[in-house]
Amino acid sequence: MSRPPVDVTDAEFAVLEALWDAGPQTIRELTGRLYPSVSVSDYATVQKLLERLEAKQCVHRDRASHRHVFRALRERSEMVGSQLQMVADKLCDGSLTPVLLHLVQAGKLSKSDRETLRKLLDDAEPKKKPPAARRT
Repeated sequence: MSRPPVDVTDAEFAVLEALWDAGPQTIRELTGRLYPSVSVSDYATVQKLLERLEAKQCVHRDRASHRHVFRALRERSEMVGSQLQMVADKLCDGSLTPVLLHLVQAGKLSKSDRETLRKLLDDAEPKKKPPAARRT
């Protein structure tokens, strides 16, 4: 069963991207990745973002040691799907067709993207069964 979509801010998404790219990390490691200057306020910001993401069930905090380690609970592909569906719900009465049509018509899809989309559509087509052989 799929989980309900979760709305995340751009700042929260940046934290998730850091976790997807580098794997589980402490607050200090994430702060260094997101804010190389690492000020006290940057650390507090990342801490608050992680608390919000934890409340949204997007990250898990491992409290096994003194240094809590955070890991993403949702995959990037799940979040992409969730965000696209929320856009479709908001702008297109829930239909993804206008979103896809816009991407195709605007030239936003590379040749590889178009080939992948064609393959997905072809694979999604129900396979026709060959006619049953007649007995004579």
